[in-house]
Amino acid sequence: MTAGRVRFGIVVFPGSNCEYDAHHALKTFPQAEPFYLWHKDHDLKDADCIILPGGFSYGDYLRAGAVARFSPIMQEVTAFAEGGGLVLGICNGFQVLTEAHLLHGALRRNRGLRFICRPQYLRVERSDTPFTRRLQVGQVIQCPISHNEGNWTAGADRLQEIEEQGLVVFRYCDAQGRVSEESNPNGSVHNVAGILNESGNVLGMMPHPERVCEELIGGTDGRSIFQSIVDHILEG
Repeated sequence: MTAGRVRFGIVVFPGSNCEYDAHHALKTFPQAEPFYLWHKDHDLKDADCIILPGGFSYGDYLRAGAVARFSPIMQEVTAFAEGGGLVLGICNGFQVLTEAHLLHGALRRNRGLRFICRPQYLRVERSDTPFTRRLQVGQVIQCPISHNEGNWTAGADRLQEIEEQGLVVFRYCDAQGRVSEESNPNGSVHNVAGILNESGNVLGMMPHPERVCEELIGGTDGRSIFQSIVDHILEG
């Protein structure tokens, strides 16, 4: 961290397509300093937070995120996360984090086997994380989803542990915050839209907060997530 600034390293894999969205969104925060990291890099360049963006890394061959987890930079990202560094995986980035075993579960094809791209309501389940301190438990925000493999799942025992430990951060819901099958866009178990690791420093989420950081392009609900990260790092 440079004085009064938070450095966001945005990883670019072959096939990423949301790194520019993330960079543009972060540039709207005066205290954020976003920059790109290439998938072959071995230097995180003093990043305070790493973002794994959305897209189709390596063409989603084998499975979404399955090849990206072997990229050279993921060795550094894993070490960074294990050392307590903040990591945010968005959409394909969430898939990469599960493939790298930095987050629990796996992402399967959407229920109905169709690509989904639309605005989606989310209910905030945790407000005591570095990513959600600007939000409130039970608050409903709206972020777009854009994925083909967003159907998160975990084994019954693991799922119970995840719920008991409070690792679910966001759930798909309706405008009133009701969690139901009707408000679940992809079949994700327990309507899970985003989860933490046990240490609370790695978050994966399928919706795209970087796409709702300006009123001009559809809303500002995503700003609270990035501002939460900035506040957490600056306040130490």
